[in-house]
Amino acid sequence: MFFSLELVHNLLSPTILNPSPRLHQAVTFSQAVENSPSLARLAGLVQESSDRLKAIEPLIPKALRPAIQAGPIEDDTWCLLVSSNAAAAKVRQLLPLLQSRLADKGWKVTSIRLKILITRK
Repeated sequence: MFFSLELVHNLLSPTILNPSPRLHQAVTFSQAVENSPSLARLAGLVQESSDRLKAIEPLIPKALRPAIQAGPIEDDTWCLLVSSNAAAAKVRQLLPLLQSRLADKGWKVTSIRLKILITRK
């Protein structure tokens, strides 16, 4: 079976293989968020989690603050990432106070989960 050169050229042509070529250009995070609803929602949750941590930070002893990071939000549950079991034990004692502060600020948080971060060596 033989093919004409014109047919082979047309089959291998980039415009036929890829009718809508995309230019690969770097975009900023804010541009990516604007173009993707799911990424925008995720960015909003990250910002809200960070705002929640800022709201409760004054209630956490200064020495304990570096051990705590804002974690994911899932419905009415918020997760705090804690660096050790000892820090988590201290934070557990503060949970009712933290939850009350969040409610005062307008966030509906029915529970705060603590997750211990495991450091890899």
